[in-house]
Amino acid sequence: MRLRSLIPCLLSCVLTLAIAGCNSAPGRPSADSTVPRPGQVLDFPTLYSQNCASCHGVDGRYGAAISLANPVYLAVAGVANIERVTAIGVPGTAMPPFARSSGGMLTDRQIAVLTQGMSATWGNPAVLAGSAPPAYASAAPGDPAQGQKAFALFCARCHGADATGGHADNGVVTGSLVDPAYLALISDQGLRSIIIGGQPEQGMPDWRNHLSGSAARPMTGQEITDVVAWLASHRSATPGQPYRQQP
Repeated sequence: MRLRSLIPCLLSCVLTLAIAGCNSAPGRPSADSTVPRPGQVLDFPTLYSQNCASCHGVDGRYGAAISLANPVYLAVAGVANIERVTAIGVPGTAMPPFARSSGGMLTDRQIAVLTQGMSATWGNPAVLAGSAPPAYASAAPGDPAQGQKAFALFCARCHGADATGGHADNGVVTGSLVDPAYLALISDQGLRSIIIGGQPEQGMPDWRNHLSGSAARPMTGQEITDVVAWLASHRSATPGQPYRQQP
């Protein structure tokens, strides 16, 4: 009799514990939780920190990928291009797609907050100072032979005549631009964007200031296209390997 009388009590305790456990399980939001779901996060600092900072730098600089805290780059690229790249990524590089429609985790609204936040935080509407910048993207292939000549004129002073590295005017040691491993990680558009926008945190000027003295003049869009073509011609089909694969 004593055992039978304990059974209802034990069942009641187990049921109570089970209900409490379900409601307080780790990771389960309570009914009055104020923590927003991932798709509800709409503030730029949080979105940037969680999705961009690991590659582009905590403050948009000094990351492995192109600096976003660069007013010239932001002005030339424009919000629409940056939003597109953020959404669909860059095939063949480490830049993944972030839009849900492309397999990413962010909503269209979050991507808009990200790109508009970059412009508002790091942009400067007056940075181009009335100059006419080259097009963000090239409309036609470049000429590697002409690109080598343009590189010698505008870039060799800091990067070396053969683009394998040198010393910039500010003393910064520049690495090789024709290393197959480097070229495997950056797209042609990435090369173009860096030439146009420069890398101000490292002392690299934008397209307007690659020459000094009486010969100073901006690079033309075609010269930039040709330089990119010459650099890209050094890509290897087997980056990171000591030799090329034989047919």
